[in-house]
Amino acid sequence: MNFTHPIKTAIRQKGWRKASGSVVCLLAAALSLSAGQQPTATLGSAGVQEQAQDSSSPVTPLAKLVTEAQQSNPRVIAALRSWQAAAQVPSQVSTLPDPEIRVQHVSAGTPVPFDSFNSIQMTYLGVGVSQDFPYPGKLHLRGEVAGRKAASLHDQVESIRRAVAEQVKVTYYHLSYIQKTLEILAHDKSLLDQIEKIAEARYRVGRGNQQDVLKAQLQITKLLRDTTEYREQRSSLEARLKELVNRPQDSANITAETLTETPLPFSSDDLLSLVRTGNPEVSAEQQKVRGKSLGVELARKDFYPDFNVQYMWQKTGAPFPDRYSVSFGIKIPIYHSRRQQPELAQAAAQLNQSRRDYEAMVQQTYFDVKDQYLAADADAKVLKIYRQGLIPQAAATFQAGLAAYQSGQQDFQTLLASFLDVLNLDTEYWRTLTNHETALARLESLTGVALP
Repeated sequence: MNFTHPIKTAIRQKGWRKASGSVVCLLAAALSLSAGQQPTATLGSAGVQEQAQDSSSPVTPLAKLVTEAQQSNPRVIAALRSWQAAAQVPSQVSTLPDPEIRVQHVSAGTPVPFDSFNSIQMTYLGVGVSQDFPYPGKLHLRGEVAGRKAASLHDQVESIRRAVAEQVKVTYYHLSYIQKTLEILAHDKSLLDQIEKIAEARYRVGRGNQQDVLKAQLQITKLLRDTTEYREQRSSLEARLKELVNRPQDSANITAETLTETPLPFSSDDLLSLVRTGNPEVSAEQQKVRGKSLGVELARKDFYPDFNVQYMWQKTGAPFPDRYSVSFGIKIPIYHSRRQQPELAQAAAQLNQSRRDYEAMVQQTYFDVKDQYLAADADAKVLKIYRQGLIPQAAATFQAGLAAYQSGQQDFQTLLASFLDVLNLDTEYWRTLTNHETALARLESLTGVALP
């Protein structure tokens, strides 16, 4: 809707007294469009350009970006490769050491190889094999420790996936807020243009003053400044989304959907009960505790000896019989005070540290869940106040101010202030809605719940 032509025609043809009623009605009608939960902007030329710029790129659903990020984000891929590498370790460390094959030649009577092979019995060629055997249970424990580490890395993969998804959601919500704010600013500027023309018309007929016109122009300039800043923020948020989903920066622009309020069907206690089971970071710390506990058992096993078995076949010359030998060795850990005992103390200290880290992680996550739940719950209540109280009341105040200004019972500054209240409350509504959705995204990441 364009108010410029009707106002100019009314002022030119009928004078200010007859035109003022039409202007007030037009502004009141335009204002009513901004008083709802999701106001539809009535744009002037700047708003039309803004809408044309936004409509040049199709709306990208949030779910598509989240899926794309979880599949293509370099951090997610790196974490996945780290887990895949760690998953190969348990079988390596739980397998016996490689056997050793030995070839031995003994020459008696002469240093020349095989010179006395058929004449002296002590000259022979031997082939043997030896195998080390760790104390029973050591290999299994080493495999278990490596398996817990791999399990911890697997939980970290899920943690990074959720973190990336949360970053995508939060950035997307802020992008939607910036887009909506730009629409509101365009709407704001369009209506302020009309108010400026009203003030100018009153000034020309001697019913107003030049200061009113200058105040309106000043406010329009501020809106142009804010619009420039918000456009820069929009470009920055789009660049951030492209980085998260691993798209080229010169790819097509990303346009977010309009935000809607998501209900929270869970209580605080419901969400807190999911911390130990539904949070991958907590699960990763729990796997570390189990791994450190197995490490203590492994350190105790190191107090026991390892073994070695060797077998050798010795080939002599034709006149002499072949010989066979079997040997059994034991590695005795005699340096307990310098090796095994410090190793056990180190493992016990690491286990104690890991337990404290786990409890600290649980308590921090409890706090984060409670904090985000309270924020989301408070924002939901505030949004209801905006919809049912603040925005309608501000709209009614402005409409009453229009009538008072028309009759000369209210000054221009009061009218302008009440008008800006409506538009500022509209912006605050969308900012609160963005904060509400951001808190829910954080709760999804912390607990693993899926919100509609």
